[in-house]
Amino acid sequence: MKCSVLNIVVPLVLTSTLAQAADSDPEEGKTHFGVCQGCHGAAGQGNQESGAPSVSGQNSWYLIRQLENFRDGIRGAHDDDTYGQLMASMAKTLPDAQAVKNVTAYIATLTPVSSSPTEAVGNVAQGSIIFSSCQTCHGERGEGSEALGGPRLAGQHDWYLIRQLKNFKAGVRGVHEKDTYGQTMRSMAHALLADDQALKDVVTFIKTLP
Repeated sequence: MKCSVLNIVVPLVLTSTLAQAADSDPEEGKTHFGVCQGCHGAAGQGNQESGAPSVSGQNSWYLIRQLENFRDGIRGAHDDDTYGQLMASMAKTLPDAQAVKNVTAYIATLTPVSSSPTEAVGNVAQGSIIFSSCQTCHGERGEGSEALGGPRLAGQHDWYLIRQLKNFKAGVRGVHEKDTYGQTMRSMAHALLADDQALKDVVTFIKTLP
C-alpha cells in the first residue's frame, strides 16, 4: 500500500488540534481576553492605531506558539520592536500555559471580521508569482499549515503583513536562536523580497485571497 508523508502528517495534525481543543476552556479564556480586546478589539478584528493584528480566524496552534514566544522572550525583545515589546508584556499577564490555551480557545469562537481596505498598492500578478513560493508553508489560499508552521495570512490586515515582513528583513523578528520558524521566514523574506515594491506586490495579492 502506498503511503505518503502527507497521509501521516494530516492525521497527526488533526489529532493534535482536537487534543488541544479538548484541553482548553473558552469561557475561562474569555476572562483573559478582556485584557487583549483593548488593542485587538472585542471581536479580535485588530486595530491599526494600536498596531494590533486581527486574531479572529487565526489558527489556534499559531496563536499559542506566538503567545508562548512572547512570554519566553523569543519574540518582542528587539529594541526596535515597539509593538512586540508591548505584546510581550501583555502576554506575561497570562499566568500559565493553560491560560494561553484557554484564551486561544475563546478567540477560536470569534467570527472573523473583514480586514481593513487595502493600503498596499502593488501588482497582483507579480505578487501571485512571489506567493507561489510562500504557499508551501502558508497554503494555496493563505489558510496556513500546522504541519509546516505557517500561519494563516488570508484576512489579515495588509499594514500588519507589511510591518512583519519588514521586521523579518531588518532582523527585528526571526533572529532568536529558539525561533526556528521565524528564522526560516526571515531567510524567505530576504530571498523573495528584493525591494519594497516586491513586498507590496505579494501583500496586495494576499489581500485578494478569500
